[in-house]
Order: sequence, then C-alpha cells, then structure tokens
Amino acid sequence: MKTRTVIIGDVHGCRMELEALLDRIHFGSGDRLVFVGDLIARGPDSLGVLDIARRTGAVIVRGNHEQKLLDWRLARRVGEDVALGRTHMEVARAMRDVDWTLLETSPLWFDLREHGARVVHAGVLPGVPMEEQNPHTLMHIRTCGVRGDVTKKKVRAHGIPWAVLYAGAPQIVFGHNALAGLQIHPWATGLDTGCVYGGRLTALVLHEGERIPRSMTRRREMLVSQAAQRVYFEPAKKRRAA
Repeated sequence: MKTRTVIIGDVHGCRMELEALLDRIHFGSGDRLVFVGDLIARGPDSLGVLDIARRTGAVIVRGNHEQKLLDWRLARRVGEDVALGRTHMEVARAMRDVDWTLLETSPLWFDLREHGARVVHAGVLPGVPMEEQNPHTLMHIRTCGVRGDVTKKKVRAHGIPWAVLYAGAPQIVFGHNALAGLQIHPWATGLDTGCVYGGRLTALVLHEGERIPRSMTRRREMLVSQAAQRVYFEPAKKRRAA
C-alpha cells in the first residue's frame, strides 16, 4: 500500500470528530499524519487528541494555543505569574509529561518536499524568507496591509488575507482562521473550518508523491471533512453579543 500524507486543520480538542475523520479517510498504519496546530483547548478532550497524535506518530506544527501553554509553563518555572483563561488552565493542569514533551518538540513549520508543500499554523508574511519570519507571525497572522506588513489586531478586519498576496512556491497549508472558513488560494490552502465552533474538521489528503495542484478545483477534490457533533465553544463575537 502506498503512503498517503493527511494534513488536518485545527482540532481544538474535538477527539470524536478527529476519530470519525480518520475513519472516513480509512487512515492506515502506512499513512503520515500532519496537524496544522491548535490541537488543544476549547474542545472537550484535548488530551485524547494528543493521545491520537502520539499513537499515529503525527507531526504537530505549533499553533498559538500550544504556544500559550508553553509560555505559561516557562513563566511558572522562572517564578513569574502569567494568567490563563479557564479553558486553557484546565488543559494545562491536566497535561502529562509526555504531553508537554510533544508540545515542546513541535516545529514552527514543516516541509513536505515531495508534495511541494509547507505546513504552518497561521501563515507567513509574503515576500519574507522563511528563516526571517517572526515566530509570532507564523502562529498568529491572518491579514496583511497593502504594503505587505502585518496588520494589527484592532485593524485586521481592514487588511488583506495574507494568502491572497502570497505567490509561492512552495504551496502553504495552514489553519488558524476559522472565521474565514475554508480558504483555497492559488498558492495556499486554509483548513480551519471551525469544528470546535460547530463547523467541520477538514483534511487534505495527498497520495504518495502527489504535489498540491495550483488548480483550486482539483484541490477541493482532495479535501475530506467531518461535521462537528455540536458547538463546543462560542466565538468571542457571539459571546459579546449574548
């Protein structure tokens, strides 16, 4: 059996949906699993998701939620007091040594050269060499200004999605932006379809040696998704409105 590479969007503790998605694509022992980050927090079973990642030998690209827990742990080690929200604190207190090791060894990006692809959590600043990208950008960027600079949080609604300006190569597969949903651009594919918010969990499935096509129609044919069983976490805008 030929090896496939399966790249999965933000899981956020949705273990049941992850298991259902892996069953749907008939994930086997010869397949390779890559997560775009944000495996944890907000959903019901973060540790269960990490168990699956460990059992499958998956690559976890570091997301901003993993980084948030790592920053908290480092601060505690040096005697600083860093606040965590309730959902993140619940995960942090439950984490086992093997879980921390999994997060600490997660890369900021992962190259899949045989597929002509690079996996990163949030994205890149177009025009900047990968080695010069700010780690914060890789885990947080959503939009850019017209000059290609990172838009600040308060004004990012007026920015341009970074993937619109990114002209590759390589093809980039990313997550992080559930509000935008599935994103398919000429040189980038966004897989965060908001499972934890009641949306879907989405995977990009690549066969051995298959390169990600620039054709957006062909790329859609490579996607498999699993509907969320329910809404686990309300987005901030809905919580404020309530």
